Amino acid sequence: MKIGIIYTSAEVDNYGGFTFMNEILNSLLDFSGSSNHSFVILTDSKKIQEQKINNQNIEVAYFPYFQSGLSNKIIVELPQLIRVILHKLRHPLSDPDPGSARNNFLEKRMKRHGVDMVWFLRPNQYVEDIPYIITVWDLAHRIHPFFPEVSAKEIWNYREKYFAKSLVKASYVIVGTEAGKEEVERFYNVYSGRIKVLPLPTPKFNFAGQNNDPKTVLLRYGLKPGFLFYPAQLWPHKNHAGLLKALACLSKNHGLSFDLVLVGSDQGNLKHIQALTEKLNLSGQVHYLGFVPSEDLVALYKGAFALTYATYFGPDNIPPLEAFALGCPVIASRVSGAEEQYGGAAMLFDPNSPEQLADAIKMLHDNAKLRDELILKGRARAAIFSGHDYIKGIFKILDEFDRIRGCWH
Repeated sequence: MKIGIIYTSAEVDNYGGFTFMNEILNSLLDFSGSSNHSFVILTDSKKIQEQKINNQNIEVAYFPYFQSGLSNKIIVELPQLIRVILHKLRHPLSDPDPGSARNNFLEKRMKRHGVDMVWFLRPNQYVEDIPYIITVWDLAHRIHPFFPEVSAKEIWNYREKYFAKSLVKASYVIVGTEAGKEEVERFYNVYSGRIKVLPLPTPKFNFAGQNNDPKTVLLRYGLKPGFLFYPAQLWPHKNHAGLLKALACLSKNHGLSFDLVLVGSDQGNLKHIQALTEKLNLSGQVHYLGFVPSEDLVALYKGAFALTYATYFGPDNIPPLEAFALGCPVIASRVSGAEEQYGGAAMLFDPNSPEQLADAIKMLHDNAKLRDELILKGRARAAIFSGHDYIKGIFKILDEFDRIRGCWH
């Protein structure tokens, strides 16, 4: 079969999503194993277009940015009048709804390349007449519909309409955990045999430069080793507020003071977090670095006392895997799928309880042996599933469907 893949460079500051797509695509490009399938990668990325491809079963074709990479958030926030006019003109940006002109354009392009099946690395598009695989990261709008990033300005309606249409018709739905599979079954009544579990791979960049001294990077940011680290865009659901309250609790209840380093672009919540920081008298302890490149992320993980991953969303998250690989102990929120994904290599806490998070940090501070054990368990967990393992899992799924796809022209 010929498999079509969409890859966009539009959201490079979307840490988890971009890291996942980048890891999977690079693992496919340098995969040395054999396969009966060929791939066409439709992309707006000059880096991918210019990359030397040694695998004759993979071709790269240009795909306009505004078709593949425009954020759903931008689409749904277009003024209604503009969307109506674009819809009349059948412009690809007219409507993010599945089956719109935007997706019809995508389908025509896929057919032009002779694609037998489409593999969507991220859940944002849809085709009508070509079988497809869709990768689902979360269904958080169903579990936490009150967070503004999944409810305000038609976002909830868009997500619900998209998943309701795309999941039930997908040839296969890929999730990272059994918890994610159960959510797809429960919320959208998808046949379990079409839901495949492939754990999120540990990003390969975390295994590069293991011997590099992070001191130079930390010095550039004005940091000293031993801080708490949280790489996450400033969305409300990332629970930066709970983390700040845990810092205050740590000082009040345990007499401990830690610096906190926050990495990630602002998604409208920065002013609220800054105001809370001042209210809790933590301004001298909290460092906002914004978006940082991956090579700096490596140094920040290695210089941290621990990753304090306070999100409300699950069941799959990338940063704890990154921390595991780089010898950074993980304290993470007990969300759906957390026990399964982390495999006992992380300390877990209730994201509703800053006190629990503070107690976990205190425990790690007082028990050097526990910290060393978490580092060892984390490294072992990080090595279990790589990008190449993920690609092998996809090949197995494609081989299964190939027998079915041979039934029609």
